[in-house]
Amino acid sequence: MGRFGRFIYWILDSRFKKLVVILLILVAFIGSIMMLPSKLVKARMLPGKSDNTFSVYIDTPTGSSKEQTMEVSQCVIDMLKSEDEVMHMELFLGTGIPLDYAGLVKGSGIKNTENVAELSVSLTDKSSREEPSFLIVQKLRPILKQSCEPLVNGTVIKLIEQPAGPPTLASIVVEVSGDDIDKIRELSVEVANILSQTDTLVDIDIMADDIFQKYELIPDKEKIAKSGLSVKQVNDIIYLAFEGMAIAHKNSQNETDQINIFLVLAKETKTMIDKSKESLRVKLTSLNLMNQKGMMVPLSEVVAIKELKSSPMIMHKNLRRIINVIAETDMESQIYPLLDARESMIEYFSKEYKVEKEQGITTYMFDLHLTDKDTGAKYLLRWDGEIKVSLDTFRDLGGAFIAALVLIFLLLVVYYKSFMLSTIVLLGSFLSIIGVIFGHWVADLVTRDTFFLTATSLIGFIALMGISSRNSLLLIDFAKSLMEAHGMQKRKAIAVASATRAKPIMLTAIAIILGSALLASDPIFGGLGVALISGTVAAVFISLIFIPILMDNSTSMDIDDETVR
Repeated sequence: MGRFGRFIYWILDSRFKKLVVILLILVAFIGSIMMLPSKLVKARMLPGKSDNTFSVYIDTPTGSSKEQTMEVSQCVIDMLKSEDEVMHMELFLGTGIPLDYAGLVKGSGIKNTENVAELSVSLTDKSSREEPSFLIVQKLRPILKQSCEPLVNGTVIKLIEQPAGPPTLASIVVEVSGDDIDKIRELSVEVANILSQTDTLVDIDIMADDIFQKYELIPDKEKIAKSGLSVKQVNDIIYLAFEGMAIAHKNSQNETDQINIFLVLAKETKTMIDKSKESLRVKLTSLNLMNQKGMMVPLSEVVAIKELKSSPMIMHKNLRRIINVIAETDMESQIYPLLDARESMIEYFSKEYKVEKEQGITTYMFDLHLTDKDTGAKYLLRWDGEIKVSLDTFRDLGGAFIAALVLIFLLLVVYYKSFMLSTIVLLGSFLSIIGVIFGHWVADLVTRDTFFLTATSLIGFIALMGISSRNSLLLIDFAKSLMEAHGMQKRKAIAVASATRAKPIMLTAIAIILGSALLASDPIFGGLGVALISGTVAAVFISLIFIPILMDNSTSMDIDDETVR
């Protein structure tokens, strides 16, 4: 029988010893599951990706001048120049970076205002530096914010990394929707304040234009005609005074198109004392045009100044008017700050609104429905972004896992014609999750960064189902053959089968571990490698020690034994 066979027989021969093993497995299972809510093992769809580039998005308040945006941008550039890892930078002022993977859904292509800028930053090659890009970004974020955001009050600086998975608007997006646009603007500000007070959330921003006072210059055609001027003269001088204009073209053999020659006033001449209406009137008074009689006419005499509010951008989704509030996670899974922020929102909004949670386990199960207690108006806070992609991914993988369990169980029932033996095989396969979770906990202890339980980890766990089932099938089939062909007593047959099949099971496990070791160090597929390695180790112990106990207590095995006698 061998030493290992005698050890298994020694356990099977005592009810107390079997009970101890069962309790140990149960404790290990409960302990591994509790590591998830206790945050000893954290779940995330994909870990951070180390890349050779990242972007800096600079958003000054709506209505800010290009000079103010440039001031903040220059501050960011000066701070980044001191970093050894930064190789090259390119600034896009008043527009977005030519679309990259991260900017596909972040609206970079439609940026065309003076209050925005994007900075593309190239790092040294990731193979030649020790620090991954996401740690560099984490280090730089507070430095840039503290140094450059105060230059223009209300500025938001966001550091954008290339995503490891599908690009999303942000890690966490709260869609605030309702019929009253003014009210949802107020709600979006309150939501942003709650997110800013939530730990590990950074780069909070409201994707809505600020409403500000602006001035419209309206040429008075009647006065222009009486003054002996033309409308074109007035329009040209206005563009020249505030923007600049093309006055000629230059041809070049190196360019296929004509090159515009712009005439622009000096910065000192263009700049006004302040943003008041009186300051604008003084500037118009200083600009004079010569009419047909050679007389100088002040521009303020033929141009009216109209004060009005700005027209903010209006966003719709699924025919609903919305305002997006976005946030990024700082080296953290999205689910934990989401739950914290959601509880804070429920407590905060319960004072003025009737708060209702989404019913059932759905894609939008974290949504909050708000009903104004005074007016009855309804509003919706819907969670989107990478967190929704994560929930959808884990939901789909969970469905695939359940489907795999059901399929394996049905095949085993057809094969063994026994629900008991099929359940034993399935239970042994499922318990490999103990190794998967414990393996991630150990990996998190020995690595510098947080080692998350990711979507690839779940893929590895699903793959383990077949490997674990194979081990249990080997033991059951071999034990049954010993009982049927040699008339061996059931307990002894189980011990002999465990001892005999231990070597091939171990060799198979070693092959899987060595093959998966190459994946363990990969930043994206590390979860898959760790899941296969640690899950395989747990599957071996469960197959060789726990499964024999279940087989010994199985009535299906007893029936086969009686048939032999």
